[in-house]
Amino acid sequence: MGILSYAVAGGGFAVIGAWESLDSSNLDPNPSTATDPSSPVAQITPSPPKSSGSSFISVALLSSLFIANSFYSIFGSIGSRDRVGSMLQLQILAVAVLFLVYAILAYLVNSKNGVFVALPSSITSLLLLFGFIEEFLMFYLQKKDTSGLENRYYDLMLVPIAICVFSTMFELKSDENTRRFAKLGRGIGLILQGTWFLQMGVSFFTDFVTNNCSLHERSRGNFTIKCKGHGDYHRAKAIATLQFNCHLTLMVVLATGLFSVVANKKGYLREDHSKYRPLGAEMENLSSFTLDSDEDEEIREDSSVAKEPGINGISSHA
Repeated sequence: MGILSYAVAGGGFAVIGAWESLDSSNLDPNPSTATDPSSPVAQITPSPPKSSGSSFISVALLSSLFIANSFYSIFGSIGSRDRVGSMLQLQILAVAVLFLVYAILAYLVNSKNGVFVALPSSITSLLLLFGFIEEFLMFYLQKKDTSGLENRYYDLMLVPIAICVFSTMFELKSDENTRRFAKLGRGIGLILQGTWFLQMGVSFFTDFVTNNCSLHERSRGNFTIKCKGHGDYHRAKAIATLQFNCHLTLMVVLATGLFSVVANKKGYLREDHSKYRPLGAEMENLSSFTLDSDEDEEIREDSSVAKEPGINGISSHA
């Protein structure tokens, strides 16, 4: 597919993930403190939108680029008489079409169209969950060459996809107060997917690939990374794991810093202070608790020795 395709895919995933993470901070952390809907203040204040429509447009654009790239690769595979490459691109095409349908339906649900606005948002979340599961299975089953180094990179890609799957499942079962955490987790997973796509493009199609390993391309959509020896293959796998750990560490640091800033700004942490209660009786017992010093122990030992009777009932002081 080329480094340009991986760079566009990685940049698109990173932008969508960043948008998803920032959108999670716009959710109301205290929905229960809202005013009465029958009051004039509630009638004047408009309700916030379900989600930003620009993110759905970005998902639709990225999915369309995947679809166009898959068709181009399919025609290239047909010209090269590579049936395996055509089948691989059909899998990518199916995943991209599902995400495109999600983006269109989500945009219509969040718009002011009276036909789709009555649909619950859980339908779009369920469709998004199916898309991530299909993507997970695609990378999990894509092992046409068991000795190819690219399989290690595909296995590591399962980690951010699994984060997106569990975050979307949590969003389906969460309420308005905890939904922001699901969106934040999915955003982090999408950003990690994007950075790992960039890493795969650099590792596969540039001179930065590990020593004694090279790219063997049969068609545009069918390639493999071959290493000369068994030791070179294991060393390349270890380097890929180290690269992924660096990406994961970077995401953890950025996510922690971003969440701390947003939580302090939006007041997510202040509401938890009211949950603390005094210990009551436990504090009283704790206040009466004292530690005996070593001198007190020595005094008690001396007194016990003085009370012990001597031999044959005669005191030792007699």
